[in-house]
Amino acid sequence: MAAINATDLAKTYRFHRKEPGLFGSLKSLVRRQTLETRAVDGISFGIEAGEVVGFLGPNGAGKTTTLKMLCGLLYPSAGSATVLGHVPARREHAYLRQIALVMGNKNVLAWDIPAYETLLLMKEMYSIPTADFRRRVDELAAMLEVEQLLRVQVRKLSLGERMKMELFANLVHQPAVLFLDEPTIGLDVVSQQRVRDFLRTLNREQGTTILLTSHYMDDIEQLCPRVLVIDHGQLRFDGGLATLVEQATPHKLVSAVFFEPVTDAMLTNVLGDIERRASDDPLRVSLTVPRHEVAAVAGRLLGLGGVADLSIEEAPIDEIIRDMFSAQAVEAKPA
Repeated sequence: MAAINATDLAKTYRFHRKEPGLFGSLKSLVRRQTLETRAVDGISFGIEAGEVVGFLGPNGAGKTTTLKMLCGLLYPSAGSATVLGHVPARREHAYLRQIALVMGNKNVLAWDIPAYETLLLMKEMYSIPTADFRRRVDELAAMLEVEQLLRVQVRKLSLGERMKMELFANLVHQPAVLFLDEPTIGLDVVSQQRVRDFLRTLNREQGTTILLTSHYMDDIEQLCPRVLVIDHGQLRFDGGLATLVEQATPHKLVSAVFFEPVTDAMLTNVLGDIERRASDDPLRVSLTVPRHEVAAVAGRLLGLGGVADLSIEEAPIDEIIRDMFSAQAVEAKPA
C-alpha cells in the first residue's frame, strides 16, 4: 500500500455574492446568490513510502487545499484519500501522531518563550518517552545546526533561524509523512540551502515521505525526482522532473563563447532562422534550438572557429513551469 493515496479527490467551496451598499444588503436578505468554486477537481495519485514528491502549480491551483485534505484539516467534497492506511478526515490519534504539516507562513512556536519550551509541550502532547525525546532533540539540533538556539526567545531569532525551529518543532515526534507548504518562503539563499540539505538528510536517514509545495524551483530540482503539477484544481502531470522538462519544452539552450565577436551575417548564414536569445556579451551567442537539431547546430557553431566554450542545457525549470501555466491559462479562456 502506498503511503499516500488520493482517488478522485475534490473540494468545492460555496459562497454568497452580495451587491455593495444598503440596497445590496437588503437584496441579499430576500434573494441570496449562492456560487461555488471547485478548488480541487477530482485528482488521483499515489506516493510510495520514502518518496520526496514536488507539488507544483500557480497560486490558487489547489495545492494547499489538497494538503489540508490529506492532513484532515478539510473534508473532501468528493472522492477519497488515505495516508498510512488512515482516512485523514477521521482525525484519529494514531494517524495524527504519524504526520506533520509545516507551512512557511504559519507559526507553531510561541514568540515570547524559547523554542525548547514548545518542544517540551510537544513531548507531552505526543507522549514521547523522555529518553526518546532527548535523543531526537539532540539528533535534530545537530542536523539543523541549532544547538545554541534552543533556549533563545523565539522573537529574537532571525527568519531563517525561526524556520529551522519550526521544522524542529514539527519533527520532534518523528512523523512518517511530512507535508511542506512553502517551507523556504522568505528565506535568504543560504538559509534555503540549509533547509534543503536538512530535508534531504531527513529523507535519507529516516525514510520520511515528503510532499512539498514550493514556488522556488531550486527546492524542486534539488529534492524532488518526481513532481505533480496541478492547475485549476486538476492534475496536469505526474512523473519524473526530467520527463516534464522533455514534454514541456521542445527545445534546449545552446550557448557558445567566441574569442572574437561574430557578425550577424555569419550567424545568419550558418544558423538560418534558429532563434537567438538576447545577450549583453558581444562574444556570447545564445540560441533556443529544437531538440532534434541540437547536435547539428552545435557542429555549425564549432565550424565557425574560435569557440572558447560551448554549452548545451535544458531550459530553467522555473521558465518551463511558467510557460506551461501560461499556455494552459490561454487554453482555458472562453472563446
